[in-house]
Amino acid sequence: MEEAIPKIYEPKEVEEKIYQFWLKTGFFNPDNLPSSHKKPFSIVIPPPNVTGELHLGHALNATCQDILIRQKRMQKFKTLWLPGIDHAGIATQYVVEKELKKEGKTRFDLGKEKFLEKVWEWVEKYKNVILEQFKKIGCSLDWSRTRFTLDEDYKVAVEKAFFHYLKKGLIYKSKRPINWCKRCKSALSDLEIEYKKESGKLWYIKYPIKTQSSKVKSQNYIVVATTRPETMLGDSAVAVNPKDKRYKNFVGKKAILPIVNREIPIIVDELVDPNFGTGAVKVTPAHDFQDYEMATKHNLPLIEVIDREGKMINAPEKYQGKEVFQVRNEIIEDLEKLGFLVKVEDYEISLPLCYRCHEILEILPSEQWFLKMKKLAEFAKKAVKSGKVKFFPKRYEKIYFDWLNNVQDWCISRQIWWGHKIPIAREEDVLDTWFSSALWPFATLGWPQKTKDLKNFYPTNVLSTAKDIINLWVARMIFSGIEFMKKPPFEKVYIHPTVLTKEGKRMSKSLGTGINPMELIEKYGADATRFGIVWQITNAQEIRFTEDHIIMGKKFCNKIWNAARFVLLQAQNSKVKSQNYNLKFEMKNLTLSDKKILRALDKARGAVNKYLEKFEFGKAARTLYNFFWHDFCDIYIEESKKQIQNQKLKNQTIKILLFVLLNSLKLLHPFLPFITEEIYQKLPLKNKKVSIMIEEWPKKFAPTRI
Repeated sequence: MEEAIPKIYEPKEVEEKIYQFWLKTGFFNPDNLPSSHKKPFSIVIPPPNVTGELHLGHALNATCQDILIRQKRMQKFKTLWLPGIDHAGIATQYVVEKELKKEGKTRFDLGKEKFLEKVWEWVEKYKNVILEQFKKIGCSLDWSRTRFTLDEDYKVAVEKAFFHYLKKGLIYKSKRPINWCKRCKSALSDLEIEYKKESGKLWYIKYPIKTQSSKVKSQNYIVVATTRPETMLGDSAVAVNPKDKRYKNFVGKKAILPIVNREIPIIVDELVDPNFGTGAVKVTPAHDFQDYEMATKHNLPLIEVIDREGKMINAPEKYQGKEVFQVRNEIIEDLEKLGFLVKVEDYEISLPLCYRCHEILEILPSEQWFLKMKKLAEFAKKAVKSGKVKFFPKRYEKIYFDWLNNVQDWCISRQIWWGHKIPIAREEDVLDTWFSSALWPFATLGWPQKTKDLKNFYPTNVLSTAKDIINLWVARMIFSGIEFMKKPPFEKVYIHPTVLTKEGKRMSKSLGTGINPMELIEKYGADATRFGIVWQITNAQEIRFTEDHIIMGKKFCNKIWNAARFVLLQAQNSKVKSQNYNLKFEMKNLTLSDKKILRALDKARGAVNKYLEKFEFGKAARTLYNFFWHDFCDIYIEESKKQIQNQKLKNQTIKILLFVLLNSLKLLHPFLPFITEEIYQKLPLKNKKVSIMIEEWPKKFAPTRI
């Protein structure tokens, strides 16, 4: 007797075959779906960096999106899941420069033209790596619509956006303090900074007060506290809070800047925190954002004392040209010798680091392009406050609003060579990568052309992404969508948890704490990996990943396989084994066990719908696991063995077994696409579809009388 399905499920033998089968069906492309699939549903994938490889965060996010797409496809939506990759300006340039460094070279040794040739070589070699890995995990993306943020038509979209803002007066060029990375040799926006807590010092320094006789009395001084004494060479003022009565008699007088002996005014400003240090602060507009804000109000000069190499300029000769931290020590020694250093305290500081190369950043004045943010931020805030865009979980709205409520104009120019060149004559700088990716939901659909895809699939339905780019990307896409398309780019934003190590540490390939999902797939199969990752999703902000759940996912796949094998063997051994089942059974002849399993199946269906609507993927996975393993396998299949012995119940029981198996496969398909497709192809059913992908999602089927 020939078995309906092999005894053991081997994912390696199945998954590549099944994925190729899916590609041949063409159903990843919404244009090829049956005519019954009418209402559009679309998701644009967060484009991974061109140099990237799939990490567990990608795998988690991709699985969540695939679950939504596969469910909606089965619910007869015209589904589009659009793939693509980002040119990732600084990140890509950085990795290519690292490769050059191994040869003892820099990009300047090659020159711009030759260096960009090197970058394109790198891109052509690696740009499809992560997309191929998405295929390994089973992602049903429409590969015919794959986009790259440096495609020629995407460049048109970026230029259109730039000139649109420029014409409206929202883009301007100005010299003002910016975050500067001396390694990347580029400006960065406030969102491209990582902060590292470190033990530092707070130095208390006397600033003498100028007297009418031009003689300074030793006790006539104001004490300021600072964490960066080296920048005092560029001080333009001393500031106190207007409500701070301690300094009432100092306001309006002149202080003498130690070492430099420059006269500077003592001013009042609400920005000063009276609880920091002594309540009196030095004002260095060229090298501090808050100080710059005070300077614009009080018409203070910008005195630059640090250059783009992190060396001192416009300083006394003994400090000139030296590294910042060397000068810090020398200034402290000189202040102490001259009697200006009052005391030193331990103080925790937040070091600003480049988010790519982790170099300590400097704040310094530079002529850059900026995008005015006040009006655009209001668009973004209104979209969420009105409910047109909803966050899941809702708590992430706080991160969103905190940034928008305190937003600064966006520095959009970068002094690197790889990226979208600023489209103005004689400009060599490129645009911030996030400027181009802010257009992703509509530029990928053909904007600024009025394409069919743009009409059908914009706005998209869901964005699934990580919390660390809520402001870098999500907020910017929202105001960009409203500005250019008059509608927010998506209805719902799902923020997936961050995947950490079992010990709660951030995963890092360089530190050896990263886990490659490709290795998990090789070991356990894609379905097991998907299910094990999703299983761990709760309402918490973080997942402490453990491989135990992937092992559980593999065991679950084996359980499904064995249950399906049992059911198909029963069908094969029945009297009607040569016929296809239509699965219509007599409701009046249902046994108590039949009724219980049908009720349990319908309850699971309802719960899965509810959980997926709220993006509670872990709860949905656990619901299906408990139903299939406990209600179906442990209880009903065992009961069915007895019922099959009764000739009056046999055929009805086999039909119910097939009915429950079929609907279980449908519910499980978004989570476990490979094994469900493999089993579905073996089901002896009438009117079976080409693929389970376009099967109808289970509807309520258990009558109230069951």
